Amino acid sequence: MKLHRLLFINSLITLLLSIPSNTTAQTEIRPYQPGITTEGITYFLPQTRLHIVVRAQRESYTPGEYAAYAQRFLDAPNVEQQPFDTWTLQSIEVTPYGVADRTQAYTIKLNHKTSAPLVELAPDGRLLSVNTTADALPTLEAPSVKKISKDRPQGNKYKTQEILRAGSTAARAEITAQEIYDIRENRGLLAKGQADFNPKDGEQLKTMMAQLDQRENGLLSLFLGTKTMEEHVVTFEVTPQQAQQTLELFRFSRYLGFVDANEVAGTPIQLQVSDQLTLPEAEESPKKKKEMEDLRYRIPSNAAVRLFDNERVWFDGIIPIAQFGRIEHLGGVLFNKKFNTKVRLSPITGRVEKLDLEQLSK
Repeated sequence: MKLHRLLFINSLITLLLSIPSNTTAQTEIRPYQPGITTEGITYFLPQTRLHIVVRAQRESYTPGEYAAYAQRFLDAPNVEQQPFDTWTLQSIEVTPYGVADRTQAYTIKLNHKTSAPLVELAPDGRLLSVNTTADALPTLEAPSVKKISKDRPQGNKYKTQEILRAGSTAARAEITAQEIYDIRENRGLLAKGQADFNPKDGEQLKTMMAQLDQRENGLLSLFLGTKTMEEHVVTFEVTPQQAQQTLELFRFSRYLGFVDANEVAGTPIQLQVSDQLTLPEAEESPKKKKEMEDLRYRIPSNAAVRLFDNERVWFDGIIPIAQFGRIEHLGGVLFNKKFNTKVRLSPITGRVEKLDLEQLSK
């Protein structure tokens, strides 16, 4: 995901920005108020979302043309005569990612006497880094459907003229069954070396056997039907809002697959998010201090995330959640001409991942 860089050069700031100097020269950062903080860089702190990836397999059965005669001519019992799907839930994965928290917007108001920072923002305005390069944003898996089975046998391809000329479905089924028995007999003769035409070597025998197998499977599909398999990837996006939260994400049916949570079919898949309260207590001063105007970042709190149904747990992990934590300040004095400060923030939680401070020589 392409990052948008905003480069502010000291000389350009001097020419374009007219900001009165103060006794303490530092980069001022204050809460963003549209129409007031019009000069500088507006950024957002992130909130954490959960990208939930669910994988399932769908097996689709299509009955054969002669399914009703499978028991009679092939002694194959319980052959289904109606199409149906069978779904199997394979796995559930959870990946956290960040989006801009529009309620936590701030502006870096630049002072011409301070060092002008090189700032990287995500496309949605999240602050990623100051005076250093940010890591590439992760790519989230998209919903998809992928065929994972081989091509179904084409029974009609192997119908003989005798089969096609038969006057009824029952007659065609009977002739087709006899053709299957003939193929099996020929295979046995080939294996014993008693066929009218014997192969020259093992490779030719292998080829002839494969052709007989292919022909038999094609004709059998006219009785037993065909099955195809697909892998379905379905995704859900959840923004945890409560320290203790349980919701029904979706329902899953063996025959219907994915079902909306408000339906009655299928088994409910529950999502549970529980704040583990890992934040240390914030120190409160008895005297009310003036709010500091400096860089904001977040300290997230860990949350236990579980996805489960009434039989098993599909996912169980600990994930830092930005909105369960609190916002802290990074000293504004770090961003003046005495220091070259490099800060890298997590795009998922907004916490400081790396902080390098280099004091510049006079």
